Amino acid sequence: QVQLVESGGGLVQAGGSLRLSCAASGRTFRNYPMGWFRQAPGKEREFVAVISWSGGTTYYADSVKGRFTISRDNAKKMVYLQMNSLKPEDTAVYYCAAGTEGIPTMSGGYDYWGQGTQVTVSS
Repeated sequence: QVQLVESGGGLVQAGGSLRLSCAASGRTFRNYPMGWFRQAPGKEREFVAVISWSGGTTYYADSVKGRFTISRDNAKKMVYLQMNSLKPEDTAVYYCAAGTEGIPTMSGGYDYWGQGTQVTVSS
């Protein structure tokens, strides 16, 4: 079992930055690929970024590539999403998720989800 708790969301002006954190519990955290997804009002949940269990491989959605950076600290059981040059269209609830294998970019590849943290970007 893995429990995930996100933090760091908030209100920021366009062009600003936020750093989301995800705290994980569970003894095998270091074995899981970790991802970030987001869901805007009236839209489906979408993939944002994923990082392999070792941290050596990352993938990003085209919409955030070059602006967002995913990282992890296995010793602290933490995953981070550094978000720079934020845009109003980045406004959404952001979810941290833990997969079981590979480097999944689809929500079906994840078994554990956090409750989400709201990010609002004003224009």
